[in-house]
Amino acid sequence: MGRWGDSEVEVLRSHDPAILRSYDINMYAIIATGGKQYRVSEKDEIMIERLKGAVGDKMAFDKVLMIGDTDGLKIGRPYVEGAAVEGEILEQGREPKILVLKKKKRKGYKKQQGHRQCFTEVKINKISV
Repeated sequence: MGRWGDSEVEVLRSHDPAILRSYDINMYAIIATGGKQYRVSEKDEIMIERLKGAVGDKMAFDKVLMIGDTDGLKIGRPYVEGAAVEGEILEQGREPKILVLKKKKRKGYKKQQGHRQCFTEVKINKISV
């Protein structure tokens, strides 16, 4: 079932600050980058679409869609004003190769192509409101 029982999960869904404090739930944010959305907390390491920068560079994500903590939720329209998520680039790399194969039966047509997606690994250092 997980860490919490059924009744406790229902209470957590209500985002009651007193209940959330008792379960020691950390602050989290939902950020938008590279056309995708990511749920991040402090000290998380995430792999996102490639961004410019070298290993060790600091970066800030200002497109924060939502912030949740023990005080409740702050939802942006479309972004939360004054909110930022700061991170550090850990790695610039490429994922393993995948093969793309196109074939038409009985026509003698076959085409094979490989693809390696670029990524940036980021460690989230701070979430500020």
